[in-house]
Amino acid sequence: MLLDGIEDEDKWLAEGIAGIQHHAFYMHRALDANNLRDALKYSAQMLSELRTSRLSPHKYYELYMRAFDELRKLEMFFKDESRHGVSIIDLYELVQHAGNILPRLYLLCTVGSVYIKSKEAPAKDVLKDLVEMCRAVQHPIRGLFLRSYLSQVSRDKLPDLGSEYEGGSDTVTDAVDFVLQNFTEMNKLWVRMQYQAFFGLSGLQGPGRAREKHEKERSELRDLVGKNLLVLSQIEGVELQMYKDTVLPRVLEQVINCKDELAQYYLMDCLIQVFPDEYHLQTLETLLGACPQLQPTVDIKTVLSQLMDRLSNYAASSTDVLPEFLQVEAFAKLSSAIGRVIEAQVDMPIVGAISLYVSLLTFTLRVHPDRLDYVDQVLGACVRKLPGNTKVEDKRAIKQVVALLSAPLEKYNDIVTALTLSNYPRVMDHLDNGTNKVMAMVIIQSIMKNDSCISTADKVEVLFELIKGLIKDLDGTSDDELDEEDFHDEQNSVARLIHMLYNDDPEEMLKIICTVKKHIMNGGPKRLPFTVPPLVFSALGLVRQLQGQDGEVVGEDMPATPKTVFQFLNQTVDALSSIPSPELALRLYLHCAEAANDCDLEPVAYEFFTQAFVLYEEEIADSKAQVTAIHLIIGALQRMNVFGTENRDTLTHKATGYSAKLLKKPDQCRAVYACSHLFWVDDQDGVKDGERVLLCLKRALRIANAAQQMASVTRGSSGPVTLFVEILNKYLYFFEKGNPQITSAAIQGLVELITTELQSDSSNVKPASDAFFASTLRYIQFQKQKGGAMGEKYASIKV
Repeated sequence: MLLDGIEDEDKWLAEGIAGIQHHAFYMHRALDANNLRDALKYSAQMLSELRTSRLSPHKYYELYMRAFDELRKLEMFFKDESRHGVSIIDLYELVQHAGNILPRLYLLCTVGSVYIKSKEAPAKDVLKDLVEMCRAVQHPIRGLFLRSYLSQVSRDKLPDLGSEYEGGSDTVTDAVDFVLQNFTEMNKLWVRMQYQAFFGLSGLQGPGRAREKHEKERSELRDLVGKNLLVLSQIEGVELQMYKDTVLPRVLEQVINCKDELAQYYLMDCLIQVFPDEYHLQTLETLLGACPQLQPTVDIKTVLSQLMDRLSNYAASSTDVLPEFLQVEAFAKLSSAIGRVIEAQVDMPIVGAISLYVSLLTFTLRVHPDRLDYVDQVLGACVRKLPGNTKVEDKRAIKQVVALLSAPLEKYNDIVTALTLSNYPRVMDHLDNGTNKVMAMVIIQSIMKNDSCISTADKVEVLFELIKGLIKDLDGTSDDELDEEDFHDEQNSVARLIHMLYNDDPEEMLKIICTVKKHIMNGGPKRLPFTVPPLVFSALGLVRQLQGQDGEVVGEDMPATPKTVFQFLNQTVDALSSIPSPELALRLYLHCAEAANDCDLEPVAYEFFTQAFVLYEEEIADSKAQVTAIHLIIGALQRMNVFGTENRDTLTHKATGYSAKLLKKPDQCRAVYACSHLFWVDDQDGVKDGERVLLCLKRALRIANAAQQMASVTRGSSGPVTLFVEILNKYLYFFEKGNPQITSAAIQGLVELITTELQSDSSNVKPASDAFFASTLRYIQFQKQKGGAMGEKYASIKV
């Protein structure tokens, strides 16, 4: 049925166009013959085609444009009085005798245009006569197009400043009155369409589809009405005072009284778009006062948002206009109006209310960037609109909340400023867990991008409350539900953030790291391995800052001393070891021990080593992890210079003992010869025990020999021969360092042993082992040829 209706419309349009062309042909013949009587007769018959009620607005517009083109030619004929021999005054009377009202009024408007141009009568009289007589056509579509034609032909003939039609009794006020009256009548016709049912054209049945069709038809006609406001805005004489006293009140009166949703939304939007920003600013109270009076279904949020966007751009265009905004108290008026609109439209969806506050915040940040109290006020108003303690669920509303929270970050490029806004975290609390985390990442990225320094514990407290979605589970959300890659990115971002928290004052820095600890300790076993290490290194940085100071813990405030910080570190790393994450905890204990060494705190350093050994003994069971851990312990212990003889002997004894108990022989061998460095430290005269160095190396040789004997069953990763070469290099190292227990004879014997092994088992020797040994021999030969004291030492070694 819909297809049939469209085909019927096309047929009726074709018939109408054919009728216009037919009558226009005879009209042109009459015009060429200067036959006024026939020209008027055929033009009236041509215009009678516009009397149809069968066409939709879109199709009727096509028919109207055909007639309009012909009327322009007729107007040119009327201008040339010498051709038709009738004065313009007589012609104005003559065309009023046309039989049908619609053709009569089209002709009257055409002649009226010429009449005004002739200046034989005041323009205001002709305009008033025309606009009044057009009331005779009350069919909405026909009346709208007739008045649109009147607006078009009179547009360049309005009495305006500098216009040839101004003067005498004709003033700008007359032009404004004419356009406003035409606008009012057109709006009445347009609104009336909603009360009329057009069923026959499309074959649609049922109120739902009919209403949809009517709204579409009305929407197609809206520009005819809106052009009147555009004409008003282009009249030069409509200055601010006239706009304030006459134009705006009359337009708003019509908008409010029509009580039509489509008309009110469109006309308010049109009003905002066509008139200057300065006018809106100076009449803001009047304009905003109309908003709560509109129908509850009007999309006033979009209208207000566009108004605030325009005013924001106006403010950004020049700093000279900012005093005007302060003078008219624009923020207070906009904020109050938004509150009234939201209160009046009780059914406004939450997304609409939030979008209004987003626009208000954008306006505030552009016009009053220095007024943080205004920004916080907007956020607070939004919080009051959000539903209690529940989360926002509507996806569009969530998007608007994110836009609201992102705006201050983008404006100030400084999270520190946002941290001073008391309502900022309250808004974030209404986000669902996923969006809360997204917003937290936005905040962290802003800090990274702008290299912001969060330098007080109070600000850290607020910041970590904002990003709590990243540092602990919210409402029982399980980490198992998270994407692994995203989770790592999030936690790495938190780790980088912790590194950026700093204050030169040790007391404040201690408060900062304690605040961070309070928040991250609820992170659970998956998060702590990411967040504890940066906290530990921040605390170690504080230790370096305090290095050389000492003191006991006094009172509740925990004065910043090395011992205080080490107590904090011990507790922090202990939490990590209980997750469990023993390997990471062991590394951190060793870092802490080295820091205690630098502070000359032997008991503290010893305690950290003890903790590391406990972890090694009780928690680290994997053989590869044990190998890594024991080498880390040996390396850290070698660098210690704070230990007395007793403590050092205890720790080295443990290290060598654990080295000899590793699962695989090659690992045992390498760990044991690494322990030799614990007994000979270059910069510590008290730690040079050549005998114990030799014992370690000999023990390593025995283990390597045992590994060789097992080679027929199972081989190490590098083979036993490689172990011998590695031990030879250790011999050479201590030989050059002057260890008296390492003799050239011992080195000679080891070289011969390796040579024998390579020759007797050449089929199983790996190329890497052979190359390693050859390189070692070349080094020995190089030292012999170099001469000097070192050459003499190597002279007796034969290679």
